[in-house]
Amino acid sequence: MGLMHGGPNPGAVLSSIEGDVGEVLRVCALGSSGLSCGRAGNGLKGASSMEFQDKVLKCIDCGADFVFTAGEQLFFHDKQFKNEPKRCKACKTKRVAVLGAAPVQGYNKVETRTVCSQCGKETTVPFKPTQGRPVFCRECFQQRRQAASA
Repeated sequence: MGLMHGGPNPGAVLSSIEGDVGEVLRVCALGSSGLSCGRAGNGLKGASSMEFQDKVLKCIDCGADFVFTAGEQLFFHDKQFKNEPKRCKACKTKRVAVLGAAPVQGYNKVETRTVCSQCGKETTVPFKPTQGRPVFCRECFQQRRQAASA
């Protein structure tokens, strides 16, 4: 159900099939004026038509101009994204790399030493236990989980 295209030549047609019973065909033609898309189906009402053209946007990090292509706009439209991209590809890649390596702000991982309520073994748990509630070591927790699912 992905997009297929005939190559970089103008006039290439992109298409995808959606749905099972009421097969709706999305036909996108790449022409000199941009990417034009519409829906055609077997007598279905509400066929929509839209045109996407390449846009030049300014990156909020480096200030460089970058192109928001017609194909990217179609993707954003299909995913129902409401906002246009704010960063060029290089700045987006750099931001993802930095955010991926850094811990989430405001999140402190807690390791608490405690005694298992079932077997009495000393263990650590990744949370602060609530008073009056049982705390289990990994083995006892897994056993209880398996017993509950059986």
